[in-house]
Amino acid sequence: MTTTLLLVEDDARIREALHLAMADEGFRVIEAATGEDALARLAQDGPEPDVVLLDLMLPGMDGLTVCARIRERGDLPIIMVTALTGPNEVIAGLEAGADDYVTKPVDAGELSARIRALLRRSRAGDPDVPAVADLGDLSVRVTEGRVLRDGEEVPLTKTEFRLLCALVLAGGAVVTREQLLERVWEYGYFGDTRLLDVHVRRLRRKIEPDPGRPTHVVTVRGVGYRAGTP
Repeated sequence: MTTTLLLVEDDARIREALHLAMADEGFRVIEAATGEDALARLAQDGPEPDVVLLDLMLPGMDGLTVCARIRERGDLPIIMVTALTGPNEVIAGLEAGADDYVTKPVDAGELSARIRALLRRSRAGDPDVPAVADLGDLSVRVTEGRVLRDGEEVPLTKTEFRLLCALVLAGGAVVTREQLLERVWEYGYFGDTRLLDVHVRRLRRKIEPDPGRPTHVVTVRGVGYRAGTP
């Protein structure tokens, strides 16, 4: 089936150019010129898009608010498409719930590769992956895509779940930052550690009893992270 993108961009010229470029890459594209329009489209009956491409600088409701509102609804993948490249702006967007970001002007091939990597099911069909992995009070249902804590489901985004699985399936071994970027995001992320840092913080807020003193996702200074021992 064709992947559907919701493109949220207020600049008509950029919106048209991205629409045409993504259509040439094989995607179906629906458009929204404002954040309010995007949320209204998502609230409509029928299948929702597979990925949201979201500009941060929108009139009225800004992109950060739109991102947070979408994330409240569930784990729909979000890629920021932004001209704001400063660390504070990028981190704010990721903290609001975005899975990834690209900067303008956008390279269609790169954006297409990131979309496909984001949607790809991690370790699909791998017979060596256990169905369930326990991590203290967490039960990571690897093949189901769910995490339970004391029997209650913990809502994670697809990216947060892949990150947790990458650590849990390492069996307590240290996973370097570069390895995590490659395993979770899969495409050309070496050196861009903001993605990893923000997602680790978001994941800890959801799964750690005390995010300030993490026991499930443990930092190994100067190297990477490891899963805590059960």
